[in-house]
Amino acid sequence: MAESTTAEETFAGWQKPELDLSDAAWQSSSRGRGDVQIAFVEGFIAMRNAGSPDSPSLIFSPAEWRAFVLGARAGEFDLT
Repeated sequence: MAESTTAEETFAGWQKPELDLSDAAWQSSSRGRGDVQIAFVEGFIAMRNAGSPDSPSLIFSPAEWRAFVLGARAGEFDLT
């Protein structure tokens, strides 16, 4: 039988700090479409839902952000 995974094991190696996003300079899409905003904070990239700015933000390292952007450009996340 497989061992259960605990939250501690799931996040092992997590190297992202708790960022203070209260003074972040949030940027919207250059085309002004969608509900996503990003901010560059302490060497990380934060992404949030502009329609719910108090909801949790996703935090990306520069390498993760690059992979995300390249995947989006390649259509990896197209749902149609």
